[in-house]
Amino acid sequence: MAAALQALLLGIPATGEAQTRRVPAEWEPQEALWLQWPGRFEKDYEPAYAKISNIVVQYQPLHILHNTNSIRNQARNAITAAGGDPDHPNITWHAIPNQNAWMRDNGPVYVVEAGEMRIQDWVFDAWGGAFGNIPHASDDAVPAAVGAYLGLPVDPVNIVHERGNLEFNGSDAMILNWNVISDPNRGNGYANKAEAETDLVNLFGVDKVIWADGPIAGDLTGGHIDGIARFIDESRVVVANCTVNSHCQPGDSDDQVYDATALAAAAAGFEVLRMDFQAAISHAGVTFDADYMNWGVGNGWVILVGFDNPATDNAAKAQLEQWFPGRDVYVVEMLDSWVAGGGVHCHTNDQPSLVAVPGVPFAGEGGLALLGFILVLTGALFALRERRSRQGI
Repeated sequence: MAAALQALLLGIPATGEAQTRRVPAEWEPQEALWLQWPGRFEKDYEPAYAKISNIVVQYQPLHILHNTNSIRNQARNAITAAGGDPDHPNITWHAIPNQNAWMRDNGPVYVVEAGEMRIQDWVFDAWGGAFGNIPHASDDAVPAAVGAYLGLPVDPVNIVHERGNLEFNGSDAMILNWNVISDPNRGNGYANKAEAETDLVNLFGVDKVIWADGPIAGDLTGGHIDGIARFIDESRVVVANCTVNSHCQPGDSDDQVYDATALAAAAAGFEVLRMDFQAAISHAGVTFDADYMNWGVGNGWVILVGFDNPATDNAAKAQLEQWFPGRDVYVVEMLDSWVAGGGVHCHTNDQPSLVAVPGVPFAGEGGLALLGFILVLTGALFALRERRSRQGI
């Protein structure tokens, strides 16, 4: 009864067991990638968006939201200027109102529940007002609009939070930063982590909630987890690490957050790998770490934020090639958007495929063809079994 009441208060359907829900990991097969094209105040990001778009469409469908026809035309011109085709068959354009270029945070959270894909629509308030009085009503409505287009059920969740602070291993665990979800300006009113964990376990069907805890210097989101710790498979976690060569330094407040997160992940039974920050980068009057944690991953590709620093860009590319074998790894320079708050993972929102085939490589058209063949074969075998059963064989 308590679980059912809790689910009702959160605005989601109750189930007998929380484990009937699962959030697919980002490295699992994806149906598509979504993004909101930057408008007038974020136009500096446009060249990077065009490069990202031209990479993604080689592997999977891409949905682009545009707030006005003028922004759509600018986007088409940018994609063309970057050597791409705005009429590529993998691109779908959507005139869905939006007011920012950070769809990771205001977009849908996809959850598989009892074999059905559903969208969770969390409340988006523009990061608790951390960036000023930014209009965000249209952004908050995006998950419902995407759900209507896809024909997926949409479950409102009455918690103010962003998907950029949610990291899943696709099985039984998640990582997030307590400093974000407990932020008084977001107004969730959690008294402690245990109270929040009760909600998270029910919402996502996880058994393990791993906490980072603390702000990261210069990150006005409060410290989204996608700059701190990322799963690379079901059992391994990569956690950021300050060095003497980075802007943050060993033992400083950022480093303490990273180290504590690594210890928490290890205590939860995960193998922990560290990604060293090996340079301090200056751009537009701001100095920050060459932080490559904000990668995006999809069907056969990985895209890294590039800092126009070949030594560390190339080293990070080589590292990700080891962590994601069988995927093509790209580096896209994104200094302007990084200064504003994030990189490729922050800008994109992945839509998982409902059907995942464990152990089957999935990359581009070849992966789709293989997955289709497996589904057809499975259907044929099932039909044969049913026919034999009716015939008494």
